[in-house]
Amino acid sequence: MAYEIEFAPAAERAFDKLSPQVRAQLSPVIEDLAVTPRPRTAVKLGDVERYGCYRVRSGSYRVIYVVMDEVVLVLVTQVGHRREVYRRFREAAEKAIRDRRP
Repeated sequence: MAYEIEFAPAAERAFDKLSPQVRAQLSPVIEDLAVTPRPRTAVKLGDVERYGCYRVRSGSYRVIYVVMDEVVLVLVTQVGHRREVYRRFREAAEKAIRDRRP
């Protein structure tokens, strides 16, 4: 079963600001999350509002995301360079989850 990939608004803006080369580097990594939301290379950063928060890396860039098994969804909460992406990742994930709820 393939998961749906959804970007939080802040993650989408951050992704759009990246150079075309970096976007091309990260796109296959993000697309692979639809098939395997918890690849062996993913690291669990902790639980955020009962959902697992993970990160995958590609070079110096990171994708932080939340796996929502109940709705078969991978919610990308942050995308960026490793020196910036870990700052307040938990708050960003909580906000993305709250904003997504109906």
